[in-house]
Amino acid sequence: QVLLVESGGGLVQSVGSLRLSCAASGRTFSTHGMGWFRQAPGKEREFVAAIAWSGGSTRYADSVKGRFTISRDNGKNTVYLQMNSLKPEDTALYYCAADSTRRVPPTMLRYQYDYWGQGTQVTVSS
Repeated sequence: QVLLVESGGGLVQSVGSLRLSCAASGRTFSTHGMGWFRQAPGKEREFVAAIAWSGGSTRYADSVKGRFTISRDNGKNTVYLQMNSLKPEDTALYYCAADSTRRVPPTMLRYQYDYWGQGTQVTVSS
């Protein structure tokens, strides 16, 4: 069992930056692939970024490439999402998720993630 708690969301102006954090419980964090997803009102939950269990492989949605960076600190059981050059269309509830396998590259598929956090709201004003 992995418990995930996101933090770092908030209100930011367009082209600003935020860093989201996701703290995980349990001693198996270092063997899990980790991902970030987001869901805007009235839309499906969509993939944002993922990082493999070792941190050596990452994947990004086309809409965030070059602006967002995912990273992890296995010593702190935490995964991060650095978001730069934010746009109003990045406004959403951001979720952290854990994949209990060691897929490389990490998966972009929502159904392959076993554990989910409660989400943190990111609002970007124009």
